[in-house]
Amino acid sequence: MYLGKCLCGAVHIQVKGKISDIIHCHCSLCRKSTGTAYATNGFVNSEDFEVSRGRELLTRFTFKPGRYRHFCSACGSPVYSSNDQDPSRVRVRLGIFDSDIKERPGSHNFVTSKANWEDLDADLPRYEAFEPGRK
Repeated sequence: MYLGKCLCGAVHIQVKGKISDIIHCHCSLCRKSTGTAYATNGFVNSEDFEVSRGRELLTRFTFKPGRYRHFCSACGSPVYSSNDQDPSRVRVRLGIFDSDIKERPGSHNFVTSKANWEDLDADLPRYEAFEPGRK
């Protein structure tokens, strides 16, 4: 089982099954909705997905007919997306999970839409916390 919650901790989710079709999506919609270079998304069977706390705080945005992005109305964290044409599953932003995830991303998608400053093969230094000298 995977457990997760929004940034403010008001909305909790749990997933009882596998997360499938995990991708790093670089499309402009994902970039705009996350404010980041890409979103890491995975699909979950609807029957395995539950909002276990804070459902009343969820609000949604319709960006295309029948497609909804559900997010916490208190902190703005994206929680999941649903699609009327595929009610059997939901798409979850993997950053919401507190549990370690066994499944792994399979690809970077929509790379022709990626942010011009994103370098997929960047050889950047890695730090356990803030970079040295940051205040």
